Amino acid sequence: MTSQFTRPAGVVPPTEVDLRAVRDQLGRPARGVVTIASRCPSGHPNVVMTEPRLPDGTPFPTLYYLTCPRLAGAIGTLEAAGVMADMSQRLRQDEELAAAYQRAHEAYLTEREAIGHVPEIDGISAGGMPTRVKCLHVLVGHALAKGPGVNPLGDEAVVMLGDYWGSSSCAPEGAGEPVAD
Repeated sequence: MTSQFTRPAGVVPPTEVDLRAVRDQLGRPARGVVTIASRCPSGHPNVVMTEPRLPDGTPFPTLYYLTCPRLAGAIGTLEAAGVMADMSQRLRQDEELAAAYQRAHEAYLTEREAIGHVPEIDGISAGGMPTRVKCLHVLVGHALAKGPGVNPLGDEAVVMLGDYWGSSSCAPEGAGEPVAD
């Protein structure tokens, strides 16, 4: 199925090497990849930007999809420690944090809409934005893709992760060669 969506200006399509690395990370072919949105320190993809409707027609609100299994595992540890509940509680108590999170939600929607409109997910971002924290994987993916200052809770989670990749390559065995930015 051919994509019906627009690649944003200046966005570089993924290479075959990148798509092989993502396939190896996920254990299945990548779907609807617009570009590699973030790379780990060893140069492998760790976040992809995805189309808002997958090639099979499924609406997909997650613009920034985390692919690195090592990173996903580290985030799962944070989730198991109750970080999401703590963040959601802070959103209810801290108006400044809530306003910054609302801006992250709006930026996410604007960016996804620039790729294409999908009525079924209109107004829905991902990760629980803008009122709660439902999925740290999404927030970390957003923070890594956009850099610090866009998603405050994603930024916090990235800091909590520390050196999640350790001292070696985070790519699974047999993945494509690292590609420098």
